[in-house]
Amino acid sequence: MNEQEEIRREIARTDKEMALLFEKRMKAAGRIAIHKKKRGLSVDSAETEKTFIENNSALISDPVLRAHYIKFLHNAISVFRSYQRELISGSRIAYSGIAGSFAAIAAERIFPDALTVNFPGFAEAWKAVAEGDCEQAVLPVENSYAGEVGQVADLMFHGSLFINAVYKLRIRQNLLAPKGSRISDIRTVRSHPQALSQCREYIKIHGFREEEAINTAMAAESVAREGDIHTAAIASMETAELYGLSVLDHDIQTSFSNETRFAVFSRVQNTLNDKKTCRFMLMFTVRNEAGSLAEAISVIGRYGFNMCSLRSRPLGSSPWQYYFCMEAEGEIFSAEGREMMNALAKNCGILKIAGSFSEPEEI
Repeated sequence: MNEQEEIRREIARTDKEMALLFEKRMKAAGRIAIHKKKRGLSVDSAETEKTFIENNSALISDPVLRAHYIKFLHNAISVFRSYQRELISGSRIAYSGIAGSFAAIAAERIFPDALTVNFPGFAEAWKAVAEGDCEQAVLPVENSYAGEVGQVADLMFHGSLFINAVYKLRIRQNLLAPKGSRISDIRTVRSHPQALSQCREYIKIHGFREEEAINTAMAAESVAREGDIHTAAIASMETAELYGLSVLDHDIQTSFSNETRFAVFSRVQNTLNDKKTCRFMLMFTVRNEAGSLAEAISVIGRYGFNMCSLRSRPLGSSPWQYYFCMEAEGEIFSAEGREMMNALAKNCGILKIAGSFSEPEEI
């Protein structure tokens, strides 16, 4: 046997081993896809892919081959993604609003291969997942300018779904009106209460009267349907294209760092996250005794968790009683997390993990 034949046989043996390993690796990617589908996690994760490439390329000692191996890994990621999207493509994603709303935009960007299903309100979208009609719901939990979305917080406290991922969507509000309208014609602006709040300075300067709508896209749709040149909507650029409205002014929000955080809710709780970027939300009540809340906060810090925010909401069932929603950095399902939960349970009447997720990514 000459040298060339021996090399070809070695290549054939290697190719056979690679084929077997490829099949094994794709099946593992498939299991990850099913895990993500149940928990509402996106196929794409820039941080995970970066770590994957760094860790695996370090296994190649030859610097010339390492550069080629990095290209190979990028191609492999593309194949893994494609296969995972095939498995997830049948997912139904609930959101509150109609086409063109910021929730619709968020849902489509997070799950580009899934079927997005609109519902008239947060509770209806939540119920669709809780009852199994949809796999996940994409709902807003907080805006950087207007604050938390109280209705969604209440659903989190009283409901059975879990947050498994959080994404940040930059909000750009625009003044939309029927064709032929001018800013000087506008007397009334219509939008969701949070959108009106985000544009309050602009509204005040122009002396507009405010009208509330269920969401920004519905405001735009109604303005287009009525065709009154004296009434404008505050909404996204996407809604202008959808409903044939003119854009009278761009970026009218008060803050140009305006972002809304959208959470992905699922029936299954995610317990696996990158320790370096892990966060969690807790919801709890404390005893009606002096120092109870301070003690709860002290327990969280004592176990090494960095609290990012703490908010209160009326309990609803009891006048002047409140529950608390806390977000912190750290791995809640670690040994320290379990110890902290045990310690908190001694001081809290109701205590639940609302969700565990990686640090929010911008979409």
